Amino acid sequence: MFLTRRLLILFLLPAGLLLFMFLLVPAVWSMGQSFTNFTLLGPDALSLKWLGFENYRRALHDPAFWKSFRVSVIYVAGSALVGQVVVGMLLALLTQGGSGAVLRVLAVMAWIVPGVVVAILWNVYLHGDDGTLNRVLGMVGISGPNWLMDRPLLAIVVFNTWRGAAFSMLLFDAALRSIPASYLEAAAVSGASPWRGFWDVTFPLLRPQLVTDLILITLWTFNDFGPYLLTGGGPGQQTEVLPIYTWRTAFRSFELGYGAALSTILLAVNFVLAVGYQRMLKR
Repeated sequence: MFLTRRLLILFLLPAGLLLFMFLLVPAVWSMGQSFTNFTLLGPDALSLKWLGFENYRRALHDPAFWKSFRVSVIYVAGSALVGQVVVGMLLALLTQGGSGAVLRVLAVMAWIVPGVVVAILWNVYLHGDDGTLNRVLGMVGISGPNWLMDRPLLAIVVFNTWRGAAFSMLLFDAALRSIPASYLEAAAVSGASPWRGFWDVTFPLLRPQLVTDLILITLWTFNDFGPYLLTGGGPGQQTEVLPIYTWRTAFRSFELGYGAALSTILLAVNFVLAVGYQRMLKR
């Protein structure tokens, strides 16, 4: 037994060292820098000072921070909690059986294609003057807007929903295949409609997978830098989610101390979300 534990520790040691070096150490270093005036420009660049919680107080009174936080909440709620979960569930239901194989492959392709390639394709698709979408709408007499300028937040929500729904689809598809067919057959024999069979039989059995999906896609989407590939955070910072604002503060304005404080706040939000979802899962 003792030898088995030593072998287990030995096998886990390389992964543990990598996590320590590339995850824990940078996180602690960043938290430490968040309490300083660390910057690469101006007179403060040569005189590192301890500021305490000043950067965090600055964030709480920073209109740009609250704007990016609001955009992040809308982005997560629209493209993850509603978009990916609902679309993923519908795709999983539609792809049950052999006839849904093509739809399943198309959804997975949207998920595995590199983000830069997808962003370029969507820029072409949503272009205001010569975009594919507006050309199609023009054929039926509809004059479409410049989507990336007039409806930028809607554009990134739809973009992320389209790109990420395949993960939810695969998770729900595996869960649906594990439900015995006799459950739904018994519901049908008792006179339940397909909708009642789904709501009273299928959906309750999918709740563990639903909570797992919500945990993962919420954390991924809240930390997603993808909107930058499509809109650059614009126009007028209308699509500047919190990760983009943090990046711009740290690596465009070179205010690394304040950027570290913003990243720590983002980490704290993720921690609160993870704890909340874990409590839901236990229930």
